[in-house]
Amino acid sequence: MTTILLTGASRGIGAAARTTLAARGCTVIGQSTAGGDGLLAADFTEPAAPGQLWDAALEQAGGSVDVLVNNAGLFRAAPLDMADAEWSAAWGETLRINLDSAAELSRRAVRHWQQRGSGGRIVHVASRAGHRGDSPAHWHYAASKGAMLALHKTIARAYAAENILSFAITPGFTDTAMADDYLASRGGPGLLADIPLGRVATPEEIAGIIAWCALDAPPSLTGATLDANGASYVR
Repeated sequence: MTTILLTGASRGIGAAARTTLAARGCTVIGQSTAGGDGLLAADFTEPAAPGQLWDAALEQAGGSVDVLVNNAGLFRAAPLDMADAEWSAAWGETLRINLDSAAELSRRAVRHWQQRGSGGRIVHVASRAGHRGDSPAHWHYAASKGAMLALHKTIARAYAAENILSFAITPGFTDTAMADDYLASRGGPGLLADIPLGRVATPEEIAGIIAWCALDAPPSLTGATLDANGASYVR
């Protein structure tokens, strides 16, 4: 049975992934900021939280985790006219949650699999914003997701020979609570004009891609980034 540590598992893409992976027979150890509902609590604004989460997940899993899914994310506006201290704080909080926690967990996962000697997989849920940028109020979000993609590629190149595989997914707009405010601020239904598919993705669609990367993707795909944006950004 495959044991998976899934961050950001309480809602949206993460909740859908939790359901999808469990239906595939996986043992899913989920994380949310507050915990509850069978999830481990970890507040990624705290520097020690990723390491503490990893240790708690290993204990719950009986000492072995096979897959890490870095899905936790913060999407909060930081307009340029914010006070300097507030703008800087927004950057720090976003990078700690979106990037630093993923890096810390990935580091622990890689070391765990090196010691175990049997490989493992990391799935990074990034964003279309990591390729094409985002709104003027979301520099920090785009930067964090672009950096996550660089992290993913580095891991893939560095550890493929040890069967430690890395995959990334870059959704566009997805029908989740995190995107609601942004969709409204950018014109709501008017955004569909920029999506040739004519609709945003569903959490279940992205969850299916997560499950495929975690369980089914061939090893030769390591280092790949899978776009899921309705052809709104084609590269």
